[in-house]
Amino acid sequence: MSESVNLPALGESVTEGTVTRWLKNVGDRVEVDEPLLEVSTDKVDTEIPSPVAGIIEEILVAEDETVEVGTALVRIGDGSGAAAEPETAPQAEAEPAPAPEPEPEPEPAPAPAAAAPPVTPPPAAAPPAAASPAAAAPSVAPAAAPAAAAPSDTSNAGYVTPLVRKLANERGVDLSTLTGTGVGGRIRKQDVLEATPATTEAPAESGTSGKAAYIPLEISPLRGTTVPMSRLRKVIAERAVISMQTSAQLTSVVEVDVTKVADFRNKVKNQFVEKTGIKLSFLPFFALAAAEALRAYPIINSTIDGDTIVYPEHENISIAVDTERGLLTPVIRDAGNLDLAGLASEIADLAARTRDNKLKPDELAGGTFTLTNTGSRGALFDTPIVFLPQSAILGTGIVTKKPVVVSHEGTDAIAIRSTVYLALSYDHRIVDGADAARFLVAVKNRLESGDFASVLGI
Repeated sequence: MSESVNLPALGESVTEGTVTRWLKNVGDRVEVDEPLLEVSTDKVDTEIPSPVAGIIEEILVAEDETVEVGTALVRIGDGSGAAAEPETAPQAEAEPAPAPEPEPEPEPAPAPAAAAPPVTPPPAAAPPAAASPAAAAPSVAPAAAPAAAAPSDTSNAGYVTPLVRKLANERGVDLSTLTGTGVGGRIRKQDVLEATPATTEAPAESGTSGKAAYIPLEISPLRGTTVPMSRLRKVIAERAVISMQTSAQLTSVVEVDVTKVADFRNKVKNQFVEKTGIKLSFLPFFALAAAEALRAYPIINSTIDGDTIVYPEHENISIAVDTERGLLTPVIRDAGNLDLAGLASEIADLAARTRDNKLKPDELAGGTFTLTNTGSRGALFDTPIVFLPQSAILGTGIVTKKPVVVSHEGTDAIAIRSTVYLALSYDHRIVDGADAARFLVAVKNRLESGDFASVLGI
Protein backbone atom coordinates (compact mmCIF):
# COMPACT_ATOMS: atom_id res chain seq x y z
CA MET A 1 0.00 0.00 0.00
CA SER A 2 1.17 3.50 -0.77
CA GLU A 3 -0.23 6.93 -0.05
CA SER A 4 0.08 10.14 -2.04
CA VAL A 5 1.15 13.36 -0.37
CA ASN A 6 -0.55 16.36 -1.93
CA LEU A 7 0.40 20.04 -2.00
CA PRO A 8 -1.49 21.54 0.98
CA ALA A 9 -3.08 24.97 1.10
CA LEU A 10 -0.40 27.37 2.32
CA GLY A 11 -2.55 30.43 2.81
CA GLU A 12 -6.03 31.75 2.14
CA SER A 13 -5.17 33.19 -1.28
CA VAL A 14 -2.49 30.67 -2.29
CA THR A 15 -3.61 28.51 -5.23
CA GLU A 16 -0.30 27.07 -6.46
CA GLY A 17 3.28 26.44 -5.44
CA THR A 18 6.65 25.74 -7.03
CA VAL A 19 8.79 22.82 -5.88
CA THR A 20 12.18 24.41 -5.23
CA ARG A 21 14.07 21.49 -3.66
CA TRP A 22 13.47 17.87 -2.74
CA LEU A 23 14.92 16.91 0.62
CA LYS A 24 14.38 13.18 0.09
CA ASN A 25 15.10 10.76 -2.76
CA VAL A 26 13.32 7.67 -4.01
CA GLY A 27 14.11 4.81 -1.63
CA ASP A 28 14.70 7.05 1.39
CA ARG A 29 12.95 6.36 4.68
CA VAL A 30 10.81 9.21 6.00
CA GLU A 31 9.14 9.67 9.37
CA VAL A 32 5.95 11.52 10.28
CA ASP A 33 6.48 15.31 10.22
CA GLU A 34 9.93 14.94 8.65
CA PRO A 35 10.45 17.54 5.87
CA LEU A 36 10.00 16.12 2.37
CA LEU A 37 10.55 19.11 0.12
CA GLU A 38 10.69 22.90 -0.06
CA VAL A 39 7.90 24.79 -1.82
CA SER A 40 7.74 28.43 -2.85
CA THR A 41 4.53 30.44 -3.29
CA ASP A 42 3.82 34.11 -3.80
CA LYS A 43 3.26 34.33 -0.04
CA VAL A 44 5.91 32.24 1.65
CA ASP A 45 8.65 29.64 1.23
CA THR A 46 8.17 26.60 3.40
CA GLU A 47 9.01 22.95 3.94
CA ILE A 48 6.29 20.34 3.41
CA PRO A 49 6.39 17.67 6.16
CA SER A 50 5.39 14.07 5.59
CA PRO A 51 1.98 13.15 7.06
CA VAL A 52 2.95 9.47 7.12
CA ALA A 53 5.98 7.28 7.75
CA GLY A 54 7.35 5.00 5.08
CA ILE A 55 9.59 4.69 2.03
CA ILE A 56 9.66 7.21 -0.82
CA GLU A 57 8.37 5.13 -3.74
CA GLU A 58 7.94 7.79 -6.41
CA ILE A 59 8.53 11.51 -6.80
CA LEU A 60 5.74 12.90 -8.98
CA VAL A 61 6.74 16.57 -9.35
CA ALA A 62 10.21 17.72 -10.42
CA GLU A 63 12.09 20.71 -9.01
CA ASP A 64 11.12 24.09 -10.49
CA GLU A 65 7.71 22.69 -11.50
CA THR A 66 4.65 24.72 -10.48
CA VAL A 67 1.49 22.83 -9.52
CA GLU A 68 -1.90 23.68 -8.03
CA VAL A 69 -2.91 23.09 -4.43
CA GLY A 70 -4.07 19.48 -4.05
CA THR A 71 -1.70 18.06 -6.66
CA ALA A 72 0.00 14.78 -5.69
CA LEU A 73 3.69 15.40 -5.02
CA VAL A 74 5.06 12.04 -3.93
CA ARG A 75 4.02 8.47 -3.15
CA ILE A 76 5.04 6.95 0.19
CA GLY A 77 4.59 3.28 1.03
CA ASP A 78 6.29 0.28 2.59
CA GLY A 79 8.79 0.06 -0.25
CA SER A 80 7.17 -2.85 -2.07
CA GLY A 81 5.80 -0.56 -4.76
CA ALA A 82 8.94 1.49 -5.29
CA ALA A 83 9.46 2.37 -8.92
CA ALA A 84 12.71 3.15 -10.64
CA GLU A 85 13.51 6.76 -10.01
CA PRO A 86 12.58 8.86 -13.06
CA GLU A 87 15.24 10.76 -14.86
CA THR A 88 13.63 13.99 -13.73
CA ALA A 89 13.78 13.08 -10.07
CA PRO A 90 16.07 15.54 -8.33
CA GLN A 91 19.12 14.76 -6.26
CA ALA A 92 19.55 11.16 -7.54
CA GLU A 93 23.32 11.08 -7.67
CA ALA A 94 24.54 13.24 -4.83
CA GLU A 95 23.67 14.49 -1.41
CA PRO A 96 21.89 17.82 -1.81
CA ALA A 97 23.93 20.86 -0.88
CA PRO A 98 22.00 22.91 1.68
CA ALA A 99 20.70 26.30 0.61
CA PRO A 100 22.42 29.41 1.97
CA GLU A 101 21.88 30.09 5.62
CA PRO A 102 21.31 33.81 6.34
CA GLU A 103 23.67 35.61 8.65
CA PRO A 104 21.90 36.38 11.94
CA GLU A 105 21.81 40.06 12.73
CA PRO A 106 20.76 41.81 15.91
CA GLU A 107 17.98 43.48 14.03
CA PRO A 108 16.31 43.38 10.62
CA ALA A 109 18.41 44.71 7.83
CA PRO A 110 17.78 47.19 5.08
CA ALA A 111 15.67 46.36 2.11
CA PRO A 112 15.54 47.73 -1.40
CA ALA A 113 11.77 47.85 -1.24
CA ALA A 114 8.86 47.39 1.07
CA ALA A 115 6.14 44.79 1.18
CA ALA A 116 8.10 42.66 -1.23
CA PRO A 117 6.99 39.04 -1.63
CA PRO A 118 8.79 36.18 0.05
CA VAL A 119 11.84 34.66 -1.43
CA THR A 120 12.45 31.47 -3.35
CA PRO A 121 15.53 29.62 -2.11
CA PRO A 122 17.82 28.81 -5.04
CA PRO A 123 18.07 25.11 -5.88
CA ALA A 124 20.95 23.62 -3.98
CA ALA A 125 21.99 21.25 -6.73
CA ALA A 126 22.08 21.33 -10.50
CA PRO A 127 18.87 20.77 -12.50
CA PRO A 128 18.20 17.11 -13.29
CA ALA A 129 19.54 17.38 -16.81
CA ALA A 130 22.90 18.75 -15.70
CA ALA A 131 25.98 16.53 -15.95
CA SER A 132 26.87 16.89 -12.28
CA PRO A 133 25.84 19.01 -9.30
CA ALA A 134 29.37 20.31 -8.86
CA ALA A 135 29.56 21.59 -12.41
CA ALA A 136 26.35 23.58 -12.23
CA ALA A 137 26.60 24.76 -8.64
CA PRO A 138 28.31 28.13 -9.25
CA SER A 139 25.35 29.36 -11.30
CA VAL A 140 22.83 28.18 -8.74
CA ALA A 141 24.11 28.66 -5.24
CA PRO A 142 27.43 30.21 -4.19
CA ALA A 143 29.89 27.74 -2.68
CA ALA A 144 27.69 24.75 -3.51
CA ALA A 145 30.41 23.31 -5.70
CA PRO A 146 33.05 23.05 -2.96
CA ALA A 147 30.54 21.41 -0.65
CA ALA A 148 29.62 18.83 -3.28
CA ALA A 149 33.16 18.26 -4.44
CA ALA A 150 34.53 17.27 -1.04
CA PRO A 151 31.70 15.78 1.00
CA SER A 152 34.10 13.77 3.10
CA ASP A 153 35.69 16.92 4.46
CA THR A 154 32.77 19.30 4.76
CA SER A 155 29.68 17.10 4.89
CA ASN A 156 28.74 18.56 8.26
CA ALA A 157 29.41 22.12 7.16
CA GLY A 158 27.19 22.24 4.06
CA TYR A 159 26.83 25.66 2.50
CA VAL A 160 28.66 28.31 4.49
CA THR A 161 28.20 32.02 3.85
CA PRO A 162 31.32 34.13 3.34
CA LEU A 163 30.73 35.96 6.62
CA VAL A 164 30.43 32.71 8.58
CA ARG A 165 33.52 31.30 6.87
CA LYS A 166 35.48 34.46 7.65
CA LEU A 167 34.37 34.37 11.30
CA ALA A 168 35.43 30.73 11.55
CA ASN A 169 38.85 31.53 10.10
CA GLU A 170 39.30 34.44 12.51
CA ARG A 171 38.41 32.29 15.52
CA GLY A 172 40.23 29.13 14.45
CA VAL A 173 37.08 27.00 14.17
CA ASP A 174 37.14 23.99 11.83
CA LEU A 175 33.82 24.11 9.98
CA SER A 176 33.99 20.41 9.10
CA THR A 177 33.67 19.57 12.79
CA LEU A 178 30.46 21.57 13.31
CA THR A 179 26.88 20.42 13.10
CA GLY A 180 24.73 23.31 11.95
CA THR A 181 21.57 24.30 13.79
CA GLY A 182 20.04 26.13 10.83
CA VAL A 183 17.47 24.81 8.38
CA GLY A 184 18.75 21.60 6.80
CA GLY A 185 21.72 21.50 9.17
CA ARG A 186 23.27 24.69 7.81
CA ILE A 187 26.01 26.26 9.86
CA ARG A 188 25.13 29.67 11.28
CA LYS A 189 27.12 32.44 12.89
CA GLN A 190 25.88 31.36 16.31
CA ASP A 191 27.24 27.85 15.75
CA VAL A 192 30.71 29.29 15.14
CA LEU A 193 30.47 31.58 18.15
CA GLU A 194 29.44 28.72 20.42
CA ALA A 195 32.30 26.58 19.10
CA THR A 196 34.86 29.31 19.70
CA PRO A 197 37.26 28.50 22.55
CA ALA A 198 36.74 30.72 25.56
CA THR A 199 40.28 32.03 25.27
CA THR A 200 39.87 33.12 21.66
CA GLU A 201 40.26 36.85 21.34
CA ALA A 202 38.82 39.17 18.74
CA PRO A 203 40.98 39.97 15.70
CA ALA A 204 44.06 41.89 16.69
CA GLU A 205 43.96 45.61 16.27
CA SER A 206 46.57 47.26 14.12
CA GLY A 207 49.04 49.55 15.87
CA THR A 208 47.62 51.84 18.50
CA SER A 209 44.95 53.47 16.38
CA GLY A 210 42.22 51.27 17.85
CA LYS A 211 41.01 50.29 14.37
CA ALA A 212 40.70 46.65 13.35
CA ALA A 213 43.04 45.39 10.67
CA TYR A 214 41.63 45.45 7.15
CA ILE A 215 40.41 42.07 5.96
CA PRO A 216 40.33 41.72 2.16
CA LEU A 217 36.91 41.02 0.68
CA GLU A 218 36.22 37.46 -0.39
CA ILE A 219 35.71 37.08 -4.15
CA SER A 220 32.21 35.83 -4.87
CA PRO A 221 31.88 32.53 -6.73
CA LEU A 222 29.14 34.20 -8.79
CA ARG A 223 31.76 36.35 -10.52
CA GLY A 224 31.81 35.51 -14.22
CA THR A 225 28.69 33.34 -14.12
CA THR A 226 25.18 33.68 -15.54
CA VAL A 227 22.36 32.97 -13.11
CA PRO A 228 18.63 32.85 -13.91
CA MET A 229 16.46 35.26 -11.96
CA SER A 230 14.80 33.58 -9.01
CA ARG A 231 11.04 33.44 -8.70
CA LEU A 232 11.22 36.10 -6.01
CA ARG A 233 13.35 38.43 -8.11
CA LYS A 234 10.93 38.15 -11.03
CA VAL A 235 7.96 38.98 -8.81
CA ILE A 236 9.81 41.86 -7.13
CA ALA A 237 10.76 43.28 -10.53
CA GLU A 238 7.20 43.10 -11.80
CA ARG A 239 5.67 44.61 -8.67
CA ALA A 240 8.31 47.32 -8.41
CA VAL A 241 7.63 48.45 -11.98
CA ILE A 242 3.88 48.34 -11.41
CA SER A 243 4.21 50.31 -8.17
CA MET A 244 6.44 52.93 -9.75
CA GLN A 245 4.25 53.28 -12.85
CA THR A 246 0.97 53.30 -10.95
CA SER A 247 1.86 55.55 -8.02
CA ALA A 248 3.61 58.91 -7.80
CA GLN A 249 6.49 58.34 -5.40
CA LEU A 250 8.86 60.74 -3.74
CA THR A 251 10.91 60.88 -0.54
CA SER A 252 11.26 63.36 2.32
CA VAL A 253 14.15 63.22 4.80
CA VAL A 254 14.74 64.61 8.30
CA GLU A 255 17.77 64.44 10.59
CA VAL A 256 17.02 63.41 14.18
CA ASP A 257 19.11 63.88 17.32
CA VAL A 258 18.75 60.56 19.14
CA THR A 259 21.28 61.26 21.89
CA LYS A 260 18.61 60.96 24.60
CA VAL A 261 17.44 57.67 23.11
CA ALA A 262 21.02 56.40 23.08
CA ASP A 263 21.53 57.46 26.70
CA PHE A 264 18.28 55.84 27.83
CA ARG A 265 19.09 52.67 25.89
CA ASN A 266 22.54 52.41 27.50
CA LYS A 267 20.99 52.95 30.90
CA VAL A 268 18.41 50.15 30.64
CA LYS A 269 19.93 47.69 28.15
CA ASN A 270 21.38 45.30 30.77
CA GLN A 271 18.16 45.21 32.75
CA PHE A 272 16.22 44.81 29.49
CA VAL A 273 18.23 41.73 28.50
CA GLU A 274 17.82 40.22 31.97
CA LYS A 275 14.04 40.68 31.92
CA THR A 276 13.31 39.83 28.27
CA GLY A 277 16.32 37.92 26.98
CA ILE A 278 16.43 40.33 24.04
CA LYS A 279 18.98 43.02 23.22
CA LEU A 280 17.44 46.47 23.00
CA SER A 281 18.33 48.09 19.68
CA PHE A 282 17.23 51.42 18.22
CA LEU A 283 14.64 49.79 15.97
CA PRO A 284 11.88 49.34 18.60
CA PHE A 285 12.18 53.07 19.39
CA PHE A 286 11.73 53.93 15.71
CA ALA A 287 8.80 51.52 15.42
CA LEU A 288 7.08 52.94 18.50
CA ALA A 289 7.52 56.55 17.37
CA ALA A 290 6.24 55.65 13.90
CA ALA A 291 3.21 53.79 15.25
CA GLU A 292 2.23 56.74 17.43
CA ALA A 293 2.63 59.16 14.52
CA LEU A 294 0.53 56.91 12.25
CA ARG A 295 -2.35 57.24 14.70
CA ALA A 296 -2.14 61.02 14.51
CA TYR A 297 -1.61 61.15 10.74
CA PRO A 298 -3.50 58.12 9.34
CA ILE A 299 -3.10 59.27 5.73
CA ILE A 300 0.42 57.78 5.91
CA ASN A 301 -1.18 54.47 6.94
CA SER A 302 -3.93 54.54 4.32
CA THR A 303 -4.50 52.77 1.01
CA ILE A 304 -6.23 53.63 -2.26
CA ASP A 305 -9.27 51.65 -3.35
CA GLY A 306 -10.42 52.95 -6.70
CA ASP A 307 -11.48 56.54 -6.08
CA THR A 308 -11.64 56.15 -2.30
CA ILE A 309 -9.11 56.33 0.51
CA VAL A 310 -9.24 53.57 3.12
CA TYR A 311 -8.04 54.40 6.64
CA PRO A 312 -7.35 51.17 8.59
CA GLU A 313 -8.26 51.07 12.28
CA HIS A 314 -4.93 49.44 13.14
CA GLU A 315 -1.23 50.01 12.53
CA ASN A 316 0.22 46.81 11.07
CA ILE A 317 3.90 47.55 10.53
CA SER A 318 5.84 45.40 8.08
CA ILE A 319 9.47 44.97 9.13
CA ALA A 320 11.90 44.41 6.26
CA VAL A 321 14.22 41.47 6.99
CA ASP A 322 17.19 40.86 4.70
CA THR A 323 18.20 37.21 4.50
CA GLU A 324 20.51 35.14 2.34
CA ARG A 325 17.39 33.81 0.63
CA GLY A 326 16.11 37.30 -0.14
CA LEU A 327 13.79 39.94 1.22
CA LEU A 328 10.82 39.15 3.45
CA THR A 329 8.55 41.59 5.26
CA PRO A 330 6.78 39.96 8.22
CA VAL A 331 4.10 42.02 9.90
CA ILE A 332 3.82 43.29 13.48
CA ARG A 333 0.07 43.44 13.98
CA ASP A 334 -1.49 46.23 16.05
CA ALA A 335 1.93 47.78 16.58
CA GLY A 336 0.26 50.88 17.98
CA ASN A 337 -0.80 48.91 21.06
CA LEU A 338 2.68 47.63 21.93
CA ASP A 339 5.34 49.07 24.25
CA LEU A 340 9.09 48.88 23.64
CA ALA A 341 9.41 45.39 25.13
CA GLY A 342 6.50 44.15 23.05
CA LEU A 343 7.91 45.63 19.86
CA ALA A 344 11.41 44.33 20.57
CA SER A 345 10.01 40.86 21.22
CA GLU A 346 7.93 40.87 18.04
CA ILE A 347 10.84 42.12 15.94
CA ALA A 348 13.26 39.55 17.35
CA ASP A 349 10.78 36.68 16.97
CA LEU A 350 9.76 37.58 13.42
CA ALA A 351 13.34 38.18 12.33
CA ALA A 352 14.53 34.85 13.76
CA ARG A 353 11.70 32.85 12.23
CA THR A 354 12.14 34.67 8.94
CA ARG A 355 15.79 33.65 8.76
CA ASP A 356 14.94 30.08 9.83
CA ASN A 357 12.18 29.84 7.21
CA LYS A 358 9.53 29.27 9.90
CA LEU A 359 7.07 32.02 8.99
CA LYS A 360 3.42 31.26 8.34
CA PRO A 361 1.91 32.70 5.14
CA ASP A 362 -0.48 35.00 6.98
CA GLU A 363 2.42 36.60 8.87
CA LEU A 364 3.59 38.18 5.61
CA ALA A 365 0.23 39.72 4.72
CA GLY A 366 -1.83 42.62 5.99
CA GLY A 367 0.86 45.26 6.50
CA THR A 368 -0.32 48.87 6.29
CA PHE A 369 3.09 50.59 6.61
CA THR A 370 6.68 49.43 6.32
CA LEU A 371 9.81 50.10 8.35
CA THR A 372 13.17 49.25 6.74
CA ASN A 373 16.39 49.49 8.71
CA THR A 374 18.79 50.84 6.10
CA GLY A 375 21.36 51.69 8.75
CA SER A 376 22.03 48.13 9.88
CA ARG A 377 24.37 47.77 6.90
CA GLY A 378 25.93 51.19 7.37
CA ALA A 379 23.94 53.31 4.90
CA LEU A 380 23.30 56.93 5.82
CA PHE A 381 19.85 56.78 4.23
CA ASP A 382 18.16 55.69 1.03
CA THR A 383 14.94 56.36 -0.88
CA PRO A 384 12.98 53.11 -0.44
CA ILE A 385 10.25 52.12 -2.88
CA VAL A 386 6.64 51.98 -1.72
CA PHE A 387 5.00 48.72 -2.78
CA LEU A 388 1.28 48.85 -3.39
CA PRO A 389 -1.18 48.73 -1.77
CA GLN A 390 0.72 50.54 1.01
CA SER A 391 1.20 54.29 0.73
CA ALA A 392 4.43 54.85 2.66
CA ILE A 393 7.65 53.30 3.91
CA LEU A 394 10.10 54.71 6.48
CA GLY A 395 13.80 54.03 6.10
CA THR A 396 16.05 54.45 9.16
CA GLY A 397 19.74 55.18 8.56
CA ILE A 398 22.77 54.40 10.65
CA VAL A 399 23.06 56.14 14.03
CA THR A 400 26.33 58.08 14.08
CA LYS A 401 28.06 60.54 16.37
CA LYS A 402 29.06 63.90 14.94
CA PRO A 403 29.57 67.53 15.96
CA VAL A 404 26.30 69.44 16.03
CA VAL A 405 25.45 73.05 16.84
CA VAL A 406 23.28 73.12 19.95
CA SER A 407 21.74 76.00 21.87
CA HIS A 408 21.98 76.30 25.64
CA GLU A 409 20.45 79.26 27.45
CA GLY A 410 20.56 81.32 24.29
CA THR A 411 24.17 80.48 23.49
CA ASP A 412 25.21 78.32 20.55
CA ALA A 413 27.85 75.67 21.07
CA ILE A 414 29.24 72.64 19.29
CA ALA A 415 28.59 69.25 20.90
CA ILE A 416 28.99 65.61 19.98
CA ARG A 417 25.54 64.15 19.36
CA SER A 418 24.10 60.85 18.12
CA THR A 419 22.10 61.49 14.96
CA VAL A 420 20.15 59.52 12.37
CA TYR A 421 18.45 60.27 9.06
CA LEU A 422 14.84 59.16 8.59
CA ALA A 423 13.63 58.90 4.97
CA LEU A 424 9.91 58.61 4.23
CA SER A 425 8.89 57.54 0.73
CA TYR A 426 5.19 57.99 0.00
CA ASP A 427 2.52 57.89 -2.68
CA HIS A 428 1.97 61.47 -3.76
CA ARG A 429 -1.46 60.64 -5.19
CA ILE A 430 -2.92 60.86 -1.69
CA VAL A 431 -0.03 61.96 0.55
CA ASP A 432 1.14 65.54 0.16
CA GLY A 433 4.58 66.81 1.10
CA ALA A 434 3.04 68.63 4.05
CA ASP A 435 1.51 65.38 5.29
CA ALA A 436 4.87 63.65 5.05
CA ALA A 437 6.60 66.51 6.84
CA ARG A 438 4.07 66.49 9.68
CA PHE A 439 4.52 62.76 10.13
CA LEU A 440 8.33 62.96 10.08
CA VAL A 441 8.42 65.88 12.50
CA ALA A 442 6.11 63.98 14.87
CA VAL A 443 8.50 61.01 14.79
CA LYS A 444 11.46 63.36 15.22
CA ASN A 445 9.93 65.12 18.23
CA ARG A 446 9.02 61.81 19.88
CA LEU A 447 12.55 60.48 19.54
CA GLU A 448 14.27 63.69 20.57
CA SER A 449 12.17 63.90 23.73
CA GLY A 450 13.81 60.71 24.98
CA ASP A 451 10.77 60.08 27.20
CA PHE A 452 10.41 56.29 26.96
CA ALA A 453 10.57 55.17 30.60
CA SER A 454 6.79 54.83 30.83
CA VAL A 455 6.60 52.59 27.73
CA LEU A 456 9.64 50.42 28.40
CA GLY A 457 7.41 47.50 29.32
CA ILE A 458 9.65 45.62 31.77
